[in-house]
Amino acid sequence: MKEYVVFFNSFFCHLKVTIEEYTENERKKNMEILKVENLTKTYGKGETKVNALENISFSVEKGEFVAIVGASGSGKSTLLHLLGGVDRPTSGKVYIDNKDIYSLNDDNLAIFRRRQIGIIYQFYNLIPILNVKENILLPCNLDGKNVSKERLEEVLEVLNLKERENHLPNELSGGQQQRVSIGRAIINHPAIVLADEPTGNLDSKASEEIVTLLKMSNKKYKQTVIIITHDLEIASRADRVITIDDGKIIKDERNE
Repeated sequence: MKEYVVFFNSFFCHLKVTIEEYTENERKKNMEILKVENLTKTYGKGETKVNALENISFSVEKGEFVAIVGASGSGKSTLLHLLGGVDRPTSGKVYIDNKDIYSLNDDNLAIFRRRQIGIIYQFYNLIPILNVKENILLPCNLDGKNVSKERLEEVLEVLNLKERENHLPNELSGGQQQRVSIGRAIINHPAIVLADEPTGNLDSKASEEIVTLLKMSNKKYKQTVIIITHDLEIASRADRVITIDDGKIIKDERNE
């Protein structure tokens, strides 16, 4: 009888640990908005072969503000392009909201990117013949999706663009154009927003405004934001900083 008691005690202790581990894994899975597994990007072959990224793995939780930093040529922009579905990796996987994005064909990947990934570029990439409002609504219009007037008004108000909504890009300052690109990135409520050196073409005042807006978007809308930057002052505003060197993660730490 004693042997049975020991057996069942051992069995139930093991079962409890297993359930707790499963629950914790499920919690992490539900919290993860981005998961990167063994991501590698190689250019060239033989003697000209270059490993831009080598076995990169990390995850990002919903609502995190993450900065990826590194010297020029470290691989950080290559990483952002792979996270955004702009380029395909040599090997490895990227999951966004539990979707393996590189299991999609090019057409479906383009649709997924338009709906679930907002990208902010250093040089704005606005359509010159479209006004502020039309540029912001572009991803929605391409998707045949209607945006409520209230949502558009809110975004214009938050970005301080209400008085400029009918202006063309060439009638705006650099900071205003970057605000338009932020609006275009967040209008769809994407799973993640990726920003590639968004202040690299701006003066210090405009740069501060852009970082403040990205931080506000992160807090107000619980928007997950990943920013590529070489500016350590900007990185210090993030919840977490991932440092890349020579195509590898060398440091991953949280800001106090």
